[in-house]
Amino acid sequence: MTDTADIRFLLTIQQNGSLIAASRKLGLTASAVTQRLQQIEKKLGSRLVERTARKLTFTEEGMLLCLRGAELIEQLDTLLEDLRIHHGGLVGTLKVNAPLGFGRRYLAPVIADFQQENPDVDVALTLSDQPLTEAADRFDVVVHIGELRASNLVGHTIAPNARFVCASPAFVKRFGNPEQPDDLAGLPCIVLRENQEDVSLWHFSKGKTGRSVRVTSKLSCNDGDVIRRWACEGRGVILRSEWDVADDIRQGRLVRLLPGWKAPDAHVIALTHNRSGLPRRTRNFMQYLQARFKPLPPWRV
Repeated sequence: MTDTADIRFLLTIQQNGSLIAASRKLGLTASAVTQRLQQIEKKLGSRLVERTARKLTFTEEGMLLCLRGAELIEQLDTLLEDLRIHHGGLVGTLKVNAPLGFGRRYLAPVIADFQQENPDVDVALTLSDQPLTEAADRFDVVVHIGELRASNLVGHTIAPNARFVCASPAFVKRFGNPEQPDDLAGLPCIVLRENQEDVSLWHFSKGKTGRSVRVTSKLSCNDGDVIRRWACEGRGVILRSEWDVADDIRQGRLVRLLPGWKAPDAHVIALTHNRSGLPRRTRNFMQYLQARFKPLPPWRV
């Protein structure tokens, strides 16, 4: 290969999963993508991709080229960015993935301000109800709330965030105030479907004592704002992040239940790739994001 264009071309095919999807991304016809791929294979003397009508599979040589090539591209882009920074501000594209509700309320304003302060940086924000199930290599930063399963990404703490059991005052008046976590099993509850978790099994602790309760839910949704509104309307009990319900508790629209019992924290973290190889724009954005939530996050002010 004489330049990085061929490597970037192959990485686009890998990231999009098919020649047709890659052609849309590149703005080319499918036949043009196929022809270019054949030219690269001829140049290297190796078959890189096995193509059938239904499936596209990279060969061992193709996978090696993409793996090592991605590392080289990242190093080259970082080098070029550092050189350009010496003559001005941050440049390039920053791709961020975040949960729907938190992204709308708290992350979108931060990103807009960051971009305004760094006009040569293009920021692409993607909101998802399951950010961890997205292809992590498509994003520079993935914002996550809660416990992190095994991952090869690097975690950066953004803000503390507790989780509260809540219901409306009208609901408490009708059903009573639960005294123990086990009491929740007999109450109508509302659950949030996210990250393929067991969302109806709620865990609590008081000192060294732990309790887990399986709640009954007739209402569920993958959008936290919906279940919060349902709870405010008196339709059931929710277990929800502090960032989402703190204002409703202050305004009296929701009442915190079981204050003596603690649900597992769900701190806000940001995930990136290897810490040492981050482009300058990503490192600066992480610092900017952390600074915006200090000394206290807005839900605790």
